[in-house]
Amino acid sequence: HFCVFLLMVFSIFCLICSFSAEVQKNLSPECKQFLYMGTLPRGLEEQPLKMICQFYEGKPRFVTLYDTVSHIPVYSAYTFKRSDGSKKADAPWMYEPQLSTVTGPREMQQFPSEDVHKSFEDAQAVLDDYSDTVIFERGQLNPDEHQAHPNDKAATYTLTNVVPQVRDFNIGPWKSHEHTIRRRLNNYCRGTAYVVTGVTTSGQMIRRRNINRLAIPTYLWSAYCCIDFDHNAPFSERSKFPAFAAHGLNDRENNMVQEMTIQQLEDFLKRVTYVGNSFQIFYDNCVEVKFATKTHA
Repeated sequence: HFCVFLLMVFSIFCLICSFSAEVQKNLSPECKQFLYMGTLPRGLEEQPLKMICQFYEGKPRFVTLYDTVSHIPVYSAYTFKRSDGSKKADAPWMYEPQLSTVTGPREMQQFPSEDVHKSFEDAQAVLDDYSDTVIFERGQLNPDEHQAHPNDKAATYTLTNVVPQVRDFNIGPWKSHEHTIRRRLNNYCRGTAYVVTGVTTSGQMIRRRNINRLAIPTYLWSAYCCIDFDHNAPFSERSKFPAFAAHGLNDRENNMVQEMTIQQLEDFLKRVTYVGNSFQIFYDNCVEVKFATKTHA
């Protein structure tokens, strides 16, 4: 009887584990809204990666694939919102309770003022990890300037959405690229624009107290998909729809951001990082399937 009782307790515990958090393998429908065709990038299925549906103020805001060993996101996937590019200067930095405890709330939380990071720094980055990094700063994968509502902007200030970015690259070529994409999607994307921004790593780490804490990205890359776009846009812009991509070296030098097709980016990532041969950022590479079907009807 005691064995049966233990089995029941274990079953209940498993049930609680599987339903009480938004760190999940299969995203709920409300979180799939940030993904083109509700489909995650494929070919990245590897432990110890955790899928986070990033909740803030009661609503899902974007999706992140997070590496709990390297303490950085592999990518963040979000929908672009038309914006003037302004930043939310007063947003506090937050962390993700669900990475550290099964019973944690599903919403990102503001870092506590007292030093109680020990309880969750095993699974994720904490503010101390970035405090002494001279040439690196916190670079957002889902940048606040690609969001419009104050709460969507605030939600980008979680350490599960940032990577150590070389300052010269972050405020220089990468910032310029984010501006370029914002202007392009503002002006020529008529429907929803889906964006995935991620990193590659090479094993270099930021250490704190002689412990490896943060993986340093080698490259940052980004891709967008907008099926419903302005077909009368100038060719130089129209040729970059429905999808386009880019990557840049996270360094002080040779850090120019290069734009390219989705296929070229996928081929590049297959060469330089651990993605599988089936790696695909957007479902069917963001081809205009629905519109082609309507034409033949």
